Amino acid sequence: MLPQLVGIIGWVLSGLSTGSVAEETASLVLRGGTFFTGEDGAPPEAIAIRGDRIVAVGTRDDIAHWIGPETRVIEAEGRFVMPGFVESHAHLLGIGRARRTLDLVGTTSVDEVLDKVAARVKTARPGEWILGRGWDQNDWPVKTFPTAAQLEAVSDGHPVLLTRIDGHAAWTNRTALRRAEVDRRTVDPGGGELIRDPEGQPTGVLIDGAIGLVSRLVPADTDEERERDLRAAVEECLRLGITSFHDAGVSQRDLELYERAIVDGWLPIRVYAMLSGSDERLLERYFELGPILGRGAGHLTVRSIKLYADGALGSRGAALLEPYSDRAGHLGLNTLSPERLAAVCDLALERGFQVAVHAIGDAGNRMVLDGFEAAFARHPSVRDPRFRIEHAQILDGADIPRFAELGVIASMQAVHATSDMPWVPDRLGAARSKEGAYVWKSLLESGAVVCNGTDAPVERLSPFECLYATVTRQDADGQPAGGWYPEQRLSRAQALASFTSAGATAGFQEEQLGRLSAGRLADLIVVDRDLLTVSPMELREAAVVTTIVGGRVRHESSQ
Repeated sequence: MLPQLVGIIGWVLSGLSTGSVAEETASLVLRGGTFFTGEDGAPPEAIAIRGDRIVAVGTRDDIAHWIGPETRVIEAEGRFVMPGFVESHAHLLGIGRARRTLDLVGTTSVDEVLDKVAARVKTARPGEWILGRGWDQNDWPVKTFPTAAQLEAVSDGHPVLLTRIDGHAAWTNRTALRRAEVDRRTVDPGGGELIRDPEGQPTGVLIDGAIGLVSRLVPADTDEERERDLRAAVEECLRLGITSFHDAGVSQRDLELYERAIVDGWLPIRVYAMLSGSDERLLERYFELGPILGRGAGHLTVRSIKLYADGALGSRGAALLEPYSDRAGHLGLNTLSPERLAAVCDLALERGFQVAVHAIGDAGNRMVLDGFEAAFARHPSVRDPRFRIEHAQILDGADIPRFAELGVIASMQAVHATSDMPWVPDRLGAARSKEGAYVWKSLLESGAVVCNGTDAPVERLSPFECLYATVTRQDADGQPAGGWYPEQRLSRAQALASFTSAGATAGFQEEQLGRLSAGRLADLIVVDRDLLTVSPMELREAAVVTTIVGGRVRHESSQ
């Protein structure tokens, strides 16, 4: 409660310094909308903002005395007013960077991808790398992995590296493999796999840790490119009503860019950064410095560490307790040792950091839960550490209640379920799929905090499509009828909470963000339709009219 009380006391004292609170005026008032505050009780009719905080919430008459000659009044005209979206897991610079590379999302065949590569080759500089992201063999008529030979035939001597949609596999050509000196003698790296033909020759598909064998040769982006990527990404966030962004795995170079953006005054959204756990020097630096809390008027917080326990289900890299149903004897990939997890958890608990671990398979999730439980036992004096599991896609039934019991946050992305549902039973079989695949309702009912996100650029950066997936568990055509394992659907209010207050809680910011009440930061949006009452299909079509961050209007549409 302390941050909220500080905010309330601040504006009260501000009023007392020159007269009564009633004599003070707001800088911004919103009225005449349908309000979703995330709080109990009847919805208000208006909200007053002064500076970067909400100062009053109530009826039109309650708010009327806050309106002065300098107050801007936004008439919501029946539109939906709600807290800004908290994107709980995505990759900010990756969103901007994806615009500069080949967009392969939604491609329906190998040939379609090859056509895109061939077109890019025609405009590329000699020897330039051809990069792309978004292919998914599960969407093709023939669902086997593609080959280096197929890419080589259209690449005209250019090295090519195309990342799978989940970011946990890549498809490369023979030119790139030769440059990287990858051949049949190359040993699979730890936490990675080279897909091979019957003679042991790499086919051109690299899984998880093997991607680095080739990606290390790709030239680094320039500072200018990275700044353009970040600017493009934050503008897209504002257009979609995302006011707070949990950036899942950042480098020192990323943090320096965020710091420069704050100093130069152009980082309009709030970034909750997770340090990349694969960078030892980065972790050592921040374990020495300690967390950064709310730098730049609350626009940058660094208090979380991102680790990877396994790969992805689509590329059969997720670590499973029992073998894949469609690959005999294969259990996926473990990319994190229990010893490494224990070491990072211990240091994080000692130095005030949160640990967030990517875990998709049921074995990966169990290993992380076991590791968290042991770490908490070693540090009983640390209260409410709020460690997180990112994705938590496949769970053994026995592990579902452990999230709430341990206070572990389930950071899930609903759109992954509706993207993956056509082929998940192939990987797991029907029984495992029903028991533990994308079970956000079971987790919520057990008492766990479940926050939502898009994992962009893995999926589209669209909170509205994610909300649709959360409440329907259906694809864009409304299939399957009733939803995929419909017992896991959330209500509208639960879905909105997963994208607002739960995200704030996952970042230790629940007293500042995620709800609309006096004393909280004024991060809110106006949406063109009532998200609590419109048809499910209309959720996907919703649009943001106004985005306000810290009391400043950062985006306005003409709607």
